[in-house]
Amino acid sequence: MDQIRLVTQENPKSPVAEAFRTLRTNIQFSNVDKELKSILITSPGPGEGKSTTIVNLAVTMAQNDKRVLLIDCDLRKPRIHKNFGISNSKGLTTILSENIDYKEILHSIGIGLQLDVLTSGPIPPNPSELLGTKKMKAFLEKVEADYDIVLIDSPPVGMVTDAAVLSTITDGVILVCAAGQSIIEGAKNAKALLQKVKANILGVVLTKVPIGDGKYYKYHYYSYYYDYFNDENNEEKGRRRKKAEANA
Repeated sequence: MDQIRLVTQENPKSPVAEAFRTLRTNIQFSNVDKELKSILITSPGPGEGKSTTIVNLAVTMAQNDKRVLLIDCDLRKPRIHKNFGISNSKGLTTILSENIDYKEILHSIGIGLQLDVLTSGPIPPNPSELLGTKKMKAFLEKVEADYDIVLIDSPPVGMVTDAAVLSTITDGVILVCAAGQSIIEGAKNAKALLQKVKANILGVVLTKVPIGDGKYYKYHYYSYYYDYFNDENNEEKGRRRKKAEANA
């Protein structure tokens, strides 16, 4: 089954929904000196909960009265349209290859929130090259001006270069790793690839963490944990958070 549960919408008082709200808050305070307008979500490998994370994070941010745009930039194995049960006949690749207004092919998610989805569109023969064009950068700048936050789904960074390319034109990157599934060396390699292109790595979301009697696995729920890559970053971001709270 391709459609995933919008836990943050269906069961907003659940521990999982609360974990997403914590993630939202951590993202908010991760760069208090500069507003984050676009965030790339990627993972070291496939099947680590990346799509579940980005869809529920998008809902959580929209619940906070934000205008949110979710873009499927996985031009190899797109899933967002399947998650929401919407058409993918036109999407990002249509915008980048034709002279068309993106607002004409947006999908507004009818759950009482300001959440729009732009699907990938038809799969192109050259995903990395298409995502690295000036037109892609200009498009991202336009939607950043139109929305409070833009969330971007991409292929795993450890498998193709697409995520690394996108990380150079987005404000921050979150790496999604599955507990008991992600190989440590693979996660380190993903981090190194992002650092090589000077990506702004915000942190890690650890998915599929067993809780209590494991009932979350039974219902296909996940536990989410947000952390930073090193203690130095943690201390610096802690100082920024205190500064933001003092000025609030």
